Amino acid sequence: MRWRAVALISLGVNLALAALWVVAVVRPLGRSHSQSSLAQSDNSARTNTLVRRQIFSWTEIESPDYLTYINNLRSIGCPEQTIRDIIIADVNGYYARRRAQITTPEQQWWRSEPDSNVVLIASQKMRDLEDERRTLLTRLLGNAWETGDMINLPRPTRPGLILDGPVLGDLPAETKQNIEEVVMRSQDRLTAYLEAQQREGKELDPVELARLRSQTRADLQRLLGPAQLEEFLLRYSQDANNLRSQFGQLRFFNATPDEFRAVFRATDVLDQQIDTLAGNDPASAQQRKALEDQRENAIRVALGPARYAEYRALQEPAYRDAVALAEQAGTPDAAKALYAINLTTLAEQARIRGDTNLTAEQKNIELKRLELEQLQANAVATDQELPPEPAPTPAPPPRKVFIVGPGDTAATVATIYGLPLAALRAANPGVDLSKLRPGDSLTIPRNPLAPSPGP
Repeated sequence: MRWRAVALISLGVNLALAALWVVAVVRPLGRSHSQSSLAQSDNSARTNTLVRRQIFSWTEIESPDYLTYINNLRSIGCPEQTIRDIIIADVNGYYARRRAQITTPEQQWWRSEPDSNVVLIASQKMRDLEDERRTLLTRLLGNAWETGDMINLPRPTRPGLILDGPVLGDLPAETKQNIEEVVMRSQDRLTAYLEAQQREGKELDPVELARLRSQTRADLQRLLGPAQLEEFLLRYSQDANNLRSQFGQLRFFNATPDEFRAVFRATDVLDQQIDTLAGNDPASAQQRKALEDQRENAIRVALGPARYAEYRALQEPAYRDAVALAEQAGTPDAAKALYAINLTTLAEQARIRGDTNLTAEQKNIELKRLELEQLQANAVATDQELPPEPAPTPAPPPRKVFIVGPGDTAATVATIYGLPLAALRAANPGVDLSKLRPGDSLTIPRNPLAPSPGP
C-alpha cells in the first residue's frame, strides 16, 4: 500500500541525514588528529585511529522484536514521528493479515441470509484483534500514539471493501488498494448517473445500468486472475445478489456452495445479455423470452434432476407450506405426502366455495369439516396424535310451522304465539303477510320474550 512506500521514503531520508551527520562529525576529528600529530616530536610514538563512515543495512535495524526495532530506529536518529508511522504501519499490516484469516459472512456468498453463528464469532474475533492491536501500540508508543498518527495515510484497518478469505485475502496490498479504487470510481459513476436522471426527471435506463456494471467488470479483469475475479463477483456482483435473492425466496432450498457457483457460472453471461434487452418491442421481447428459457435450462443442468425438481417445487406456496410443516414435525420425508394433502384440500375448498346449492352457513360448515379432515390427514402423515374430535353441534330445535286456515290473518297468528308482528315477518321473508290464503304455511320463530331453557 502507499502507506508503506511513504514510510520507507521517510525512513530513507532520515537514514541519509543520519549518515551525513556521522560524516560531518568524523571528518573534523580526522583533520584535528592529523595536525596534532605533526606538532609532536618525531620520537613520540602514537597510534593513529582511522574513523570510517558507517554504512547502515536495513537488516541491522529491523528486528522481529518491536522494542528492539524501535531502539534501533532511535539509535540512528530516526524522528519520533517517523518511528510512529513505521511501527503503526507494520502493526496494522500484521493485524490485517490476521483479520483476513477470520471466516466472515462475506466469504459465505452462497447464503441468502448470513449464518448468525458466523456473524457472532467473526464480530467477537474482530473485536479481540482490535483490542489486541490497540494494546500493543499503546505499549510500544505510549498512550498518545493516536494523536501522532499521520491520518492522511491509508490504513488497512479503515473500513472498506472486505477482501478476505483464502482467495482474496492473500492479494498484495497494492492490488487490494487498486480494487477499492475501482469500486469507488464505480460507485461515483453510478451516483452521478442516478443524480442526473433525478434532476432531469427521467427514469433509470436498465441498459445504461448494465453498461456501468460492465465497465466495472472490465476494470477488475485487469487486476485479478480468473479465480480471483469469480470470487469477487460471487460476493459483490449484481447478478450474484439477484441469485441470492432468488434462492432466498425458496425457503428450505439451501443451495450449497458448489450449487450456487455452478448456477452462477451457468447464468451470469445470460443475465448480462438479458439486462441489455429492456425494450418492449416484439423483437426484444422475443429475444428476452428465448434467453430466459435458456437460463432456466442452464439452471436445470447445473442443479441436476433431483435438485432441480426440488427447486421447481419450492416455487409453489403449497409445497413450501408442506415442507415447513414436515420440518416442524421433525419428519422432513413427509413433505411430499403433506403436499398431496394440501393440493387435495385446495381443490375441495374451491369446489365448496363454488357450489351454488349451498347456503353461506352450509359452506362454512363444510369448510370446517374439511379443515378437520386435513388436520387428521397431516397428523397421520407426520406420525402425530390425531386431533380430538370437535364437540357435536347441537341440533337446532325443530321448526314450528303454522298452516293458515280460513279467516286467519298475520295479526291473529302473532297474537296466538305472543309474537310481535315484525318477528313473524322477519321469519317469513318470502311471504306477503297481507295476502295470506288458507293453506299457506308460516314459520313461527322462537318468542324472544319467552324464558330460555335451563342448562
